[in-house]
Amino acid sequence: MSAAAGVKDSLHNLSASGPGQSRAAFERRICEFCHISHSASPEAPLWARPDPTSTYIPYSSSTAVAQPGQPTGTSILCLSCHDGTIALGQVINRGQPISMAGGRERMTGKGLTGTDLRDDHPISFEYSANLASQSGELAMPGAISGQLRLDRNGELQCTTCHDSHDSPYPNLLRMPKIGSQICVECHRQTGWSQNSHNLSSARWNGSNPDPWHSSPYSSVSDNACQNCHVPHNEADGPRLLIHAVEEDNCADCHNGNVANDNLMADFNRFSSHPIEATTLVHDPAEPAVSDSRHVECADCHNPHATRAGRAPGDTPANVRGVALSGASIKPAVNTYEICLRCHGDSPGQPVPNTPRQDDLNNLRLRLQPNSPSFHPIAGPGRNSNVPSLISPLNEQSVIGCVDCHNSNQARSAGGSGPEGPHGSAFDAILVRNYETLDNTPESASAYALCYGCHSQESILRDESFPEHDKHIRGEDTPCNVCHDPHGISNTQGNTTNNSHLINFDTSIVLPNQNGQLRFVDQGEQTGSCDLLCHGENHDNFAY
Repeated sequence: MSAAAGVKDSLHNLSASGPGQSRAAFERRICEFCHISHSASPEAPLWARPDPTSTYIPYSSSTAVAQPGQPTGTSILCLSCHDGTIALGQVINRGQPISMAGGRERMTGKGLTGTDLRDDHPISFEYSANLASQSGELAMPGAISGQLRLDRNGELQCTTCHDSHDSPYPNLLRMPKIGSQICVECHRQTGWSQNSHNLSSARWNGSNPDPWHSSPYSSVSDNACQNCHVPHNEADGPRLLIHAVEEDNCADCHNGNVANDNLMADFNRFSSHPIEATTLVHDPAEPAVSDSRHVECADCHNPHATRAGRAPGDTPANVRGVALSGASIKPAVNTYEICLRCHGDSPGQPVPNTPRQDDLNNLRLRLQPNSPSFHPIAGPGRNSNVPSLISPLNEQSVIGCVDCHNSNQARSAGGSGPEGPHGSAFDAILVRNYETLDNTPESASAYALCYGCHSQESILRDESFPEHDKHIRGEDTPCNVCHDPHGISNTQGNTTNNSHLINFDTSIVLPNQNGQLRFVDQGEQTGSCDLLCHGENHDNFAY
């Protein structure tokens, strides 16, 4: 097929016979709009249009290795129509522009880029082996299919992806968009081959809104990159995302209309991670511990590497985290390392619900395996005698953050909803109820969180502590009054006074008449307390 024959049926046929809305009123010649045989512009090939004189704002991103400048080469030729500053019929060998039908003298609609190119795929930069090496997620130039073409200077231009004359694909693309075949020629994202956004056959159930915004493709895998990104005229230029509000890009599918689980319903529960509280604050290049406190889906999930069928507690694939040492790591190996990005050294943390005798609000320090006491999240516990544990748990078991912080409708909690600490009907995004209000009558439901691992029967038989039943049932004292569920840091506590997660709630437990407020561990199931609680003065009260 000749170039002219290919153009004839494309939107680049601006003649009166053209198939698009932008077409000439009378001009029948097709090539006339871009090329002339004589007195052409110095720009090849026999260019008929004046050069744009615009100054463009190029694409930029904190994660982009390439730094595009002003458009060059064939891209500036394309922009002579597509930036909208020059009339479509303006050619250099005519005194007056070619008259267009319907008054559509300039580019409009989806083809209009304007002069602000921050919301368009970057162009006019050298796509070199050095660039690909620095990025780590770009194909080497030699590995790119011949269907995509860099220009003679090795630069990526509009014509790398678009064939201006002849293409069997929509928008004059050189390769199909289905399955994002054209995208993955260059973009080789770590984990993409096993990513559910690449493999899932899930389809839209037809309930509004349309997740794919009139895309011709009908499954997640067919849309692939287009589930979240489009290359031109995006709402959020730096990431070419469909929506400027970060979580809206996830909500398009994760509202129950495409993915099986309705995650957005969890975010609307009583307690949730506040993804809606900030917009355009999250940046993939930010430090692992950010000074601008926020949470977005991409803080915990890598959309290019997410995997279907993960077991509860599995670490999301290829996500950044913070190690117990405080060092930034990628990928995180343990789920708690992802949590520590915000719940460790992060500044501006919210005030804890419970005022404690030792009140350090840094879980990285509190979960250390050499802390005075800790729930076994970062390593097995040290207590060799915990008779209340429910099988298969034992003294060497390690649990995860999501064993306590999870949706109350999660499948692992007996519900039918999604896993993960997105939101819960219970405070602090807890998977089960955990009453902390003093004078709460003991019941399986009041302390369901604790009784998920610790046998209610064993606790009330005083198999762990000879005063459990008296405190919990006799005095209606919640577990939370004496026990700090995360742990106690070495910077404030010690193994003598803070073993067994003892860290008193100071709104309920006060110093005794001698001004003492302490627990003293004197050996297995042996100790003493100095405190004032429920009007009872404990002065070296031993058990």
